[in-house]
Amino acid sequence: MTAVGVLVVAVAVLTAHTLVNATRWLRRPAAGPVEVTEAVAVLLPLRDEADRVAPCLRALLAQRGVPDLRIVVLDDGSTDGTADVVRAVAGDDPRLTLLTGVAPPPGWLGKPHACWQLATRTDPAPTVLAFVDADVVLTPYAVAAAVTELRAAGAALLSPYPRIVARTAADRLVQPLLQWLWLTFLPLRAMERSPRPSLAAAGGQFLVVDRAGYLRAGGHAAVADQVLEDIELARAVKRAGGRIALADGSRLATCRMYESWPQLRDGYTKSLWSSFGHPAAAAVVVALLLLLYTAPPLVAAVLAPTAPLVSLVALVAYLLGVAGRVISARATGGRAWPDALAHPVSVGVLGWLTLRSYHLRKRQRLTWRGRPVT
Repeated sequence: MTAVGVLVVAVAVLTAHTLVNATRWLRRPAAGPVEVTEAVAVLLPLRDEADRVAPCLRALLAQRGVPDLRIVVLDDGSTDGTADVVRAVAGDDPRLTLLTGVAPPPGWLGKPHACWQLATRTDPAPTVLAFVDADVVLTPYAVAAAVTELRAAGAALLSPYPRIVARTAADRLVQPLLQWLWLTFLPLRAMERSPRPSLAAAGGQFLVVDRAGYLRAGGHAAVADQVLEDIELARAVKRAGGRIALADGSRLATCRMYESWPQLRDGYTKSLWSSFGHPAAAAVVVALLLLLYTAPPLVAAVLAPTAPLVSLVALVAYLLGVAGRVISARATGGRAWPDALAHPVSVGVLGWLTLRSYHLRKRQRLTWRGRPVT
């Protein structure tokens, strides 16, 4: 009974932290009309994105509130006609420039190299760079709102996390964990104030940086070999003396990260090992997550006939975990019901994906978009 009681208290504390982050510390850029006066370059790296880049491009070309907007697209060795789609959508719009990328040299991964090419080959006039992925669709004032929030936060890097579009059962099980994890375990206000690089988070789907601060941190060249280049870039900015900030970008952008379970599975597999670092650390974290969020409903079900009071307490722990998922979903534009009820299953799937990530990395079998991930 004592152990289950401790479990309840631990989950209650974490859920309370989720609530505080979601209601007090999470930045929410204005979604309405806003205008910025400085030049902004939106940078879009593409590799074999012909089938889904068109909505992203149309949204970029429809941006408002940024009179001096440049859009720079890099075709990173695509073989599916991505460049042709870009030309067809952009037409003769003078704001858009299409670059042809070169293969990453030794020591570089594909995404950081593509982003670095974009940052260094674009016009030097823009004072703000906005990195956007092909699966992101921005609202008309998204860039202007994000730049405004970047300046309001006094930050060198702002990560306005998009609303994740979850259509399949796999999406709904796994994708909401992204926002839930950092709302539950990351002290947002301390992260903004602290100079410690270890207190850093960012999402590369939509990332807005002060150009001077970005270059001072070394830009993507400083994270050339990093699988999680977005988080490592945020850490590099901190090491260079800059501030970072997270924001709820659900009113500014949507993102459908993966189209199928194999894509989702492989996408998480390629990077989870990098999230945790040493396998021992991963084992401890996953074990704690399973204990806190997956074990309670199992304990409640098993002990219901023989120890109803213990079963009831375990059920409370489960419901507190569900409450944390609901808070996270409502704070970030996600779907709360009935998805949150499956939170223990979500955590279990995350544990399996983490195990798979380390297993395939040990055997040097991790790849992404035809390139090895080391």
